[in-house]
Amino acid sequence: MEKVSVLGFSKQKNFPESFQFYFKNNNTQNIQYNQQILRALVRPKLKIAIITETWSPEINGVAHSLLQLTQGLQKLGHKILLIRPEQKYRCNEFQPYKECLVKAQKIPKYSGLQFGWPQYLKVRQALESFAPDVVHIVTEGPLGLTVQQVANLLNIPISSGFHSPFQDFSRFFDLAFLMKPVQHYLRWFHNNTQLTCVPNSETAHLLRRLEFRCPLAVVGRGVDCTRFSPMHFNSALRRQWGVCENTRIMLYVGRLSPEKEIDVLISAYRSMSVENRLPTKLVIVGDGPDRARLERLAIGLDVIFMGNLSGQALSQAYASADVFVFASQVETFGNVVLEAMASGLPVIAYDAACAGQHVRDGYTGWLSPIGRTDLLIRHMQQLPPRGRLREMGREAALDAAKIGWQYPVQQFEQALYFVVDQTV
Repeated sequence: MEKVSVLGFSKQKNFPESFQFYFKNNNTQNIQYNQQILRALVRPKLKIAIITETWSPEINGVAHSLLQLTQGLQKLGHKILLIRPEQKYRCNEFQPYKECLVKAQKIPKYSGLQFGWPQYLKVRQALESFAPDVVHIVTEGPLGLTVQQVANLLNIPISSGFHSPFQDFSRFFDLAFLMKPVQHYLRWFHNNTQLTCVPNSETAHLLRRLEFRCPLAVVGRGVDCTRFSPMHFNSALRRQWGVCENTRIMLYVGRLSPEKEIDVLISAYRSMSVENRLPTKLVIVGDGPDRARLERLAIGLDVIFMGNLSGQALSQAYASADVFVFASQVETFGNVVLEAMASGLPVIAYDAACAGQHVRDGYTGWLSPIGRTDLLIRHMQQLPPRGRLREMGREAALDAAKIGWQYPVQQFEQALYFVVDQTV
């Protein structure tokens, strides 16, 4: 694989773990590196403007991850200005130091998501009043573009996040003709920031192949093993699903959208129902633009559509199932995989993104190469009895217990310090 330079933590000795990082390449003189370490030990807290067009309680991986990272930054003493669209419901888990709300507009063909109006004067006033040390743009929509323009005018350093491969999503919405233009726009957008945060090195390699020339920093993901745990198992929920003791529950959690390829899961389940070897049930949690089509596809199969779940209801759905099935091939990460593992579920997925990074093939799940849909379906068809699934699930939960949010928050913090350092 081509070597890609990605900013991140290194394992240097004699320094606290939170300062084990590098910002320069191997040609940097030692004296410069030592000066950076000394500055890091006495760093002032930052004023950070976070710009996003999705935010909790909206249910998606970007909103959830951003909430965890922003909470972590605030606990470390940094001040947060949150610039986002208005929402019908308020997030009760986080209160920023300051907040700027712009008008919201639903995204065509995707009613579950929205973008923020480019209210230039309101955004500029908020940034001038807050005077941030750095602006971090999470989404590349109209609001993000407006803030990028304002920040450049005010000489505020900018970092960005690459979270969703929209250039790949477009082909699932009969918009394949937009793939190249969207790709060109994303490349231009991120190349006009001082740094782009990516969830893993796999995404970094992808962006380098697409000629993204901005510095890249890996900011990983974690999972809350209190919220997602086998302890949330609920026998009453299994009775509600109408299953017996030996029934294997295959669970999907996520958006019901064409790019998630949930129809592959339903087709595999159909073939399993025909064979009727061991009792199996497919439960689908989530909502989205593809729900009506998927429900028609599942007629006669007794597939359970739960709709969107959150809080304790979501935790119980995970923990009461037996295996997590995930057919998406366009993920930059896929937080639901970690949530399923923490809940005690083995995972059937492609060998990419979160599953490729954390699932041990044959031990905590089954992985298929990207493009091998036939193999993914075969793994579902050859599902072992529930007892074996529970054994693998216990291993998955032990692996997930090692993956918290503290380290990703540290990675994010150091990435932002790097951006600020470039303007000093």
